[in-house]
Amino acid sequence: MKSVVVDKIASVAQHSELGHELRLSGKIPCEEGVLVAVRVLNNKARYNQLELTSGRMATVNQGDVVVGALGHRKALRGYSGHLPTNLSAGDTIQLLNIGGVLGICDSANPDVGPPFDCEVLGTVLHFPYLGERIGVPARAGDTTLDATAELDTNGVPVVAMAGTCMDSGKTAAACAIVSRLRHLGLHVAACKATGVSLRRDILTMEDAGAAETMIFSDLGIVTTTAENGPALTRALLTSLARNKPDVIVLELGDGLLGAYGVEAILSDEAIRAALTAVILCANDPVSAWGGTRILRENFAIEPAVVTGPATDNAVGVDQIRERLSLPAINALSNGVALGDLVAAILNDKEAA
Repeated sequence: MKSVVVDKIASVAQHSELGHELRLSGKIPCEEGVLVAVRVLNNKARYNQLELTSGRMATVNQGDVVVGALGHRKALRGYSGHLPTNLSAGDTIQLLNIGGVLGICDSANPDVGPPFDCEVLGTVLHFPYLGERIGVPARAGDTTLDATAELDTNGVPVVAMAGTCMDSGKTAAACAIVSRLRHLGLHVAACKATGVSLRRDILTMEDAGAAETMIFSDLGIVTTTAENGPALTRALLTSLARNKPDVIVLELGDGLLGAYGVEAILSDEAIRAALTAVILCANDPVSAWGGTRILRENFAIEPAVVTGPATDNAVGVDQIRERLSLPAINALSNGVALGDLVAAILNDKEAA
């Protein structure tokens, strides 16, 4: 066991209540969610920030000692990397995302450049036993996911954002809906169920007016998969529904075709039955067509509306309306109308 002073604690360690002077162990369990301290070995001009536990973004510099969590990532527009099978102090791993996920990088998108290389210093220890200096590996999350828990929404309607890809406007749509529903007097809760640990999106939903928010990393999940996606979605919805909000806004990160478990979630009959409306966020008219077809044919879900970059001007809006027979509303330029459409759906459900 040795001591180290860290410069930055990533948001993936949000619930660990770590100080900046930590105790480390040279024994490193290679398991998702284990917190480790690393020293950054290089500088980067792009994709060079880290989300801290405060929610602030900080620039990462060569020599910084950072706390993150072991995990994997499979991002189309970022890094793809895997969980290492064996690690020792002095080994080199990479920083895979802004939220502090650490692993072995397999592939990088040219837009973000090569990742930060990091020297492993050791496993972060915490000391749960009062009066005893027995350290155990610290892990991400506030609670542990109960994979067998059933879904109970207490009758609270759920409005879900599903996208054709990352960066398809899901968070912008969620925030527009949250903001408008709050202005209409509704108590809104919100959560993000899939992706890689990063609190930015739910913090943005809080700024938009969500009274309570959750994300999968609250349950100790660093990166979602088809295996854990349905269970964590049930857990998030059930937890938020206990306070009886008027509506829960659910963001399904990444895309309908991806490695983070969106397909598995929408294949879950109980979850699908709990969805009052599904908003499709699409990058362009072709992806809007494909996303609509996937929702209709694979999951028997009729999208309530299409939004995202595909609706940035009248060209895309007209194509979607004519070819898909669906309303198309841009969340950035016409967020009030998008929120009003959702409010009308909720009113119809309540009246039914």
